[in-house]
Amino acid sequence: MSKQLQSQNLSFHNKLIRSIWQIVWTFFYRPSPKLFHGWRAFLLRLFGAKVGSPVYIYPSSRVWAPWNLEIGSHSTLADNVDCYCVDKIIIGSCSTVSQYSYLCTASHDYSDPSILEKPQMPLVTSPITIGDRVWITADVFIAPGVTISDGAVVLARSSVFHDVPSWSVVAGNPAVIKKKRILSKER
Repeated sequence: MSKQLQSQNLSFHNKLIRSIWQIVWTFFYRPSPKLFHGWRAFLLRLFGAKVGSPVYIYPSSRVWAPWNLEIGSHSTLADNVDCYCVDKIIIGSCSTVSQYSYLCTASHDYSDPSILEKPQMPLVTSPITIGDRVWITADVFIAPGVTISDGAVVLARSSVFHDVPSWSVVAGNPAVIKKKRILSKER
């Protein structure tokens, strides 16, 4: 369920903290060596993120508002992942969001009649939830309000606009269920 963005998210204080975060990201987070996952987790926690331990957060990953991010232990934000967390993004434990994926919690209400009076559409937000043991493969788009349930896999270059059931494999644009995820008994 989407909600119209509250004025506190557009407040001076919010913009100031996001500006400070951008400076920290630019000078301390982004240039940190690839193996310094703990350092980046520390910086995210410093700005209010709830981050498990250990986590594997890569230096080119982007987080718009760390205070809206929760990521469980043993989870990964790979290179060039973009978490546009205007609303909450919750990632469970042992989950991976692979390179170039985009988690988007905000959009605009193009049906709002106020567009006739002013040249802008209201911003609307809705949280994204990614369960435990999920794999979001490369270059996936996840839309606002989507829940990816435990154990699911979203295949490369998919666009997810609806909830994904547990232990399923989805693919496509829009993503549809391809099969159940079954773990091999052999090791």
